[in-house]
Amino acid sequence: EGIGESSVRALAKLEQVLPNRLRRRVGALGAFTVPMLHGQDASVVDPGLLTELAAACRDAERLRFAYRTHGGESSRRTVEPHRLVCTERRWYLVAWDLEREDWRTFRADRITPTPPHGPRFVPRPPPAEDLAAYVSQGVAVSAYAARAVILLRAPVAEAAQRISPSAGVLEAVDADTCRLTTGAPDLTVLVIHVLMMGIDFEVIEPPELTDLMRDARERLTRALDGP
Repeated sequence: EGIGESSVRALAKLEQVLPNRLRRRVGALGAFTVPMLHGQDASVVDPGLLTELAAACRDAERLRFAYRTHGGESSRRTVEPHRLVCTERRWYLVAWDLEREDWRTFRADRITPTPPHGPRFVPRPPPAEDLAAYVSQGVAVSAYAARAVILLRAPVAEAAQRISPSAGVLEAVDADTCRLTTGAPDLTVLVIHVLMMGIDFEVIEPPELTDLMRDARERLTRALDGP
């Protein structure tokens, strides 16, 4: 049976009554996971995999694994694991990729460990203080060809109730507005995404998105006014 974010929290509460060996494994899950609280629980992932990844983060031990991409291609990775981050629907491992010499974010359900692991390493400074925002940026923005910055006419706390962390990165501008950085496969998808948020907005960039918004407005006007 798989494990979601709420299950991890429940396991962490059992830590104080478990035998020492199990307590150490469960404790790693609580100490080396970062939640992004929004919406439904995360998709289930093999609990043995999560505890293995969390233990490697705790012990600062290099990990070796096969990683499957969205397209089904597989590659071998050797990384220095830092933290597990739970988004609204996914678990991600934030780690330093030794071959690529850069920080990478890996979907946990696409990881197949290939032990033996090790050796130990000296942890590097993390890629960001706010790892939840860092993963959100990578998942919701960097991976997409089309990107946009939108000014939302709502306080950041209100916008966060409407917009999933996996849909973009929110930053407060002032007490009444915030900025959304988001991405999508193409700008047409972004038009739909932004309009469906139910918040007044202004497109900051790119200008091509504004043009598509105007086209959408004209089509809606013609549809509503009739022939």
